[in-house]
Amino acid sequence: MAIYDVIVAGIGVHGSAACWHLARRGLRVLGLDRFDIPNARGSSHGVNRIIRLAYFEHPAYVPLARRAYELWRETERGCGEQLLFVTGGIDAGRANSDVVKGSLLACRMHGLRHEVLDAKALHGRFPGFSWPADFVGVFQPDGGFLACEASVAAQTGLARKEGADVHPNEPMLKWEQTRRGVRVTTERGSYEAGQLVVSSGAWIGDSIPALSHIAKLERQVLAWFEPKDPKLFALDNFPISILQTDEGIPYQFPIWGRPGFKIGIYNHLKETGDLKAVSRAPDVRDEAFLRSFVEKYFPKAAGRTLAMETCIFTNMPDRHFVLDRLPGAENVIVASPCSGHGFKFAPVIGEAVADLVAGKTRLDLALFSASRF
Repeated sequence: MAIYDVIVAGIGVHGSAACWHLARRGLRVLGLDRFDIPNARGSSHGVNRIIRLAYFEHPAYVPLARRAYELWRETERGCGEQLLFVTGGIDAGRANSDVVKGSLLACRMHGLRHEVLDAKALHGRFPGFSWPADFVGVFQPDGGFLACEASVAAQTGLARKEGADVHPNEPMLKWEQTRRGVRVTTERGSYEAGQLVVSSGAWIGDSIPALSHIAKLERQVLAWFEPKDPKLFALDNFPISILQTDEGIPYQFPIWGRPGFKIGIYNHLKETGDLKAVSRAPDVRDEAFLRSFVEKYFPKAAGRTLAMETCIFTNMPDRHFVLDRLPGAENVIVASPCSGHGFKFAPVIGEAVADLVAGKTRLDLALFSASRF
């Protein structure tokens, strides 16, 4: 039976980061995933994901985001590939909206560079936008996006370079505590380790039954539309953006990595349920819903639908993460789920996991306590 210091179950963006940060500290690490690495089955795909400092969800995320920027640049140096693209970012809506108020609070509390622009000024600077006259936008120049599949591949490659064993297509079937730590069983055999990290996202309920009734799975669909005027949505002309509208909260990207203007809607059609019952295939209802936002707020991008993809968000009731030791099983660390906004924090979550394994944390993780529910 192979013996390791740490086993990581689930090698998406957070699991791959954990493997790298653990292995670079000299630990014997095994990473297990049920699918290919990377894959399009969970929450770490879709070409690119937003990264931002003006964090409207809670100002406590800003220090984590700053550290994440540093670690993404370190990851780029290690793999020799650009992963983080800075475009600037806009959080917009009516002045009293949660997105605008939260973004301004984060900027002011943490001294972030920012501008507040009215709808006319926004359209003048970025003519791809077409927003109601009563909208305002908080522009923060450090916003941008991460190449998501490339990020998973890069972190996995760096983990392997540091000596980690990473096994795709070998899911963890069960784990149990032993006198020396944990034993993990897969279809190929059993492995022992001092500690176990569970970062299995949508499969968290299979691994941690106590979370199965708390973590809610949600179907999310992304779409790419052919712009009528592509230059307005080019990488150098169009920032990432998040809007709070009466119909929902759409988030947008410039053209990159795949033809077309990319858009998604937080909570999409509010479809939740069992993982096996969630449809993976985008349909005409998804397309019509996404197109309605493009036609209203980005009409110059409302050409043909070029592509759609489905991913699965795993949401906690308060929309914050779980990053903590499992109550009642202190040698098990939960690093998931991340409620649809955790991708950008992957390297700092990986670093925090390594700290938890070592028994000393440098970050304040109280917001992410596993026992808060």
